[in-house]
Amino acid sequence: MEREHINPAGIHKHPAYTRIVTVKGPMKIIFIAGQTPSDENYKCVAPGDYRAQYLKVMENLDVQLKAAGATWNDVVYRRTFVLDVDEYRKVSRDPNTPKFGDPEKHPASTMVGVTRLSDPEFLIEIDLLAIVDE
Repeated sequence: MEREHINPAGIHKHPAYTRIVTVKGPMKIIFIAGQTPSDENYKCVAPGDYRAQYLKVMENLDVQLKAAGATWNDVVYRRTFVLDVDEYRKVSRDPNTPKFGDPEKHPASTMVGVTRLSDPEFLIEIDLLAIVDE
């Protein structure tokens, strides 16, 4: 399987994601549903705390990637839904916040500000698309 990360000339090279990721060859495609900052009983973890909720979402996604036989470096697309874009950006860009995956090969990504998620205490939801060799 071949992967190519492309940031075309003439378009801003964003520091947090790659504009285009292509994949070619025999592969397994992994779709991970929107992950919220919830515990095993679907209770909100750390209401009102963007950093703690972000870390819980990423921990839960890490568990799911491993269960599917993938790592953060296999993620080719990430979609993030947040109630407050500025607060999320502050947390995700903080140098003290753990990073996930190769910082030189970010997945393609979309972030959407929303008015509400499935639980009114959830501040963040992230879904992933990962691809691994067959």
